[in-house]
Amino acid sequence: MTTIRADPAWGMRDSCIACTCSYLVLYLVYMDKTTDIRKGRHCVYDMHVHLVFVTKYRHEVFSDEHLKALERIFSDVCASFDCRLEEFNGETNHVHLLVSFPPTVELSRLVNSLKGVSSRYMRRDYPELAQHYWKAQRLWSPSYYAGTSGGAPLDTLKRYIENQNRPA
Repeated sequence: MTTIRADPAWGMRDSCIACTCSYLVLYLVYMDKTTDIRKGRHCVYDMHVHLVFVTKYRHEVFSDEHLKALERIFSDVCASFDCRLEEFNGETNHVHLLVSFPPTVELSRLVNSLKGVSSRYMRRDYPELAQHYWKAQRLWSPSYYAGTSGGAPLDTLKRYIENQNRPA
C-alpha cells in the first residue's frame, strides 16, 4: 500500500489523514504547475480569468501604439489589485487580457477599475481617440466577457466530488 505524505511546501502536516486527503486533490491538480501557484495568508490558489473588453459602438480605434499603452496601463492597475497581467493582446476594436488574481479580489471591481482607468488615461494621452467616442465620452462598451480558466477540467472535478465517501 502506498502511503500518502503531506507536502511541507503546502504547509500540511502528516498528523491528519483527513487533512492530507482534502489537500490531495489540490496537490494532484497543480503538481505539474507549481510555479503558477500563489500563496496567501490562509490559502493556496491559482485563479485566472480571461477578460475581453470591446470598444464603444465597436469602433475600430486602436493601433499598435495604443495597444502598447493599454498593456502598460492594465499591468499597473492589476498590480494595484495584487493581480498579474499574464497575457495581453488586441485588435482594432477589442482587447483580450489573461489575469491571475487572488480570491480576495472582486472581479467586477477589478474590471471596473481596468476599464475606467484605461479610458481616462487613453483620453488624456491620445486626444485623437475622442472622435470615436461621439457624445458618450467612453472608450469601452459597458459590457465585457469574463471566463475563468485553469486547474483540472470540469469533468475531472465532477468525478472527484461524486466519488467522495458521503456518510450514510
